[in-house]
Amino acid sequence: MKIRVIVDSTADLMPQYKERVRVVPLTVHFGDEEYIDGVTIDHHTFYQKLIETDVLPTTSQATPAGFAKEYAKAKEAGEACIVLTLSAKLSGTYQSAVIAAQGYENVYVIDTESAAIGAGILTELAFSYIDQGMDVQSVAAKLEEEKKKIVIVALVDTLEYLHKGGRLSKTVAIAGAVLKIKPVLSVIGGNINVLGKAMGSKRGNNLLVQEIEKAGGVDFTKPVLLGYSGISNALLLKYIEDSRLLWENELDEVRYATIGSVIGTHAGPGAVAVAFFKK
Repeated sequence: MKIRVIVDSTADLMPQYKERVRVVPLTVHFGDEEYIDGVTIDHHTFYQKLIETDVLPTTSQATPAGFAKEYAKAKEAGEACIVLTLSAKLSGTYQSAVIAAQGYENVYVIDTESAAIGAGILTELAFSYIDQGMDVQSVAAKLEEEKKKIVIVALVDTLEYLHKGGRLSKTVAIAGAVLKIKPVLSVIGGNINVLGKAMGSKRGNNLLVQEIEKAGGVDFTKPVLLGYSGISNALLLKYIEDSRLLWENELDEVRYATIGSVIGTHAGPGAVAVAFFKK
């Protein structure tokens, strides 16, 4: 049976994988303004608005109806479904996908326990299993096992958005701006954590490399994806150069994508992130 892969709009994917998935969108709100993620607002516009407005955006979960529509299409085509959603700790989207699956056979809903580029690399792994000819039950079982190894580590350019989101006090945010402190965050098991802080980009990049090593190192036999938030990729390219020793003997190319609304809201523009499967 052919397998259809369905993701929500927060999964950050390379172009060749975007072409192969079906996407169920979340909704992004800037105050009273409402946008359909990936449909009426793209990443570039999202970050322009994030920079220009004092209002911190919020997201509304994808609806059961949005998933049910995709399940119905798959059933009509005689296809099974692998459904990958962002962490249930960050959104009710997983629950929407589960509710919509009631009454359908061969629909496997997986909480990625990640988001953005983390969900992206699990989607890539799903396609590698599908392309090997695995049946849908085997693919789902493997993904449930492998998702536990996903780590996102990110270097944030400013503390402002963590403060706006209620994760840091105003005093810490102001002090961070004065001292040019750049925090390093992780997303592991669906939780966003502050791991440490560095003064300046160079030290921040070094701290990012250290945290990757601390997490257990990178399993280069599985997908690795870097990401950046904002309009410019300049900070990401600097990080890639600073951390060249980490990648140069392991990857043919260092692939990267822009980070979407959920992680972007917390991190703000100018963040650099790495998503990988730990050893």
